[in-house]
Amino acid sequence: MNPPLQRVSVPALFSVFFRIGLFSFGGGLSGWVYREVVVQRGWLTEDEFLSGMAVSQILPGANIANLGVYVGQKLIGPVGSAAALLGLFSGPFFAVIGLASVYHVVKTLPFADAALDGVAASAIGLLLMVVAKGAQRAARHLATLAAFVATFVAVGLLHWPLLAVVAVVGALSVGAAWMRHSADA
Repeated sequence: MNPPLQRVSVPALFSVFFRIGLFSFGGGLSGWVYREVVVQRGWLTEDEFLSGMAVSQILPGANIANLGVYVGQKLIGPVGSAAALLGLFSGPFFAVIGLASVYHVVKTLPFADAALDGVAASAIGLLLMVVAKGAQRAARHLATLAAFVATFVAVGLLHWPLLAVVAVVGALSVGAAWMRHSADA
């Protein structure tokens, strides 16, 4: 094991991962870890970080949790892994507990139902935007568009099991891509 570029304390490691866990939503967490650990603090080299990213993506579980374990292990050892994981998950854990406590009070307010309907509508809008972007990308090739539409109809409208649909449509998509590649060659 290579020695770290500089000595890292357990509280400093916990603090970095606590902020990442508390202030980030959705994707991009590994980018934030990269910025904090490689760019700002110089705790790891870029090669070390990218090696950790590769390992974290092939292991089962959440990539960000695996990456936290890797970074903590690389910098401090098992105690570092525990500190990174605890930091990553403790902020969101208490935030969810706090929000759940507040929700019981807020749900009795007269505007709560309308606000939650608005949140649901915005979530549906975001989902439709992702679907539209996927359809736009799929429209470049007829076979891809057909697979996209077939999956939507089978799962969304006919309520067929996703695994079965993906198995059939995925196999057909691979066949279509292979035929398209053979025709281009």
